[in-house]
Amino acid sequence: MFAITVTFHVQPEHIASFDTAMAAQARNSVEREPGCHRFDVCKDPDDPARTFLYELYTDADAFQDHLASDHYKNFDATVALWLTSKAVEKWTLAHSPVTD
Repeated sequence: MFAITVTFHVQPEHIASFDTAMAAQARNSVEREPGCHRFDVCKDPDDPARTFLYELYTDADAFQDHLASDHYKNFDATVALWLTSKAVEKWTLAHSPVTD
């Protein structure tokens, strides 16, 4: 399995709109992409401008399919100007009691 983590920092005036767009993006990814197995959206309890994602894909190709999807492209274009930073990291899932 191929895992992606993303940390977003959102401009304070756009947090509510970002949260709405992110919820739709997570739902679309899991429902529309057979290779997307998990898309968790986490909020920092001490910093409402900070959001962390954990995404799990079948493989790197499934993640590339995600990036090529219309719903991702629309989301990315919509939120781009709302962000102060975005950090994406790629991982290989080594162990999980859920998937082992």
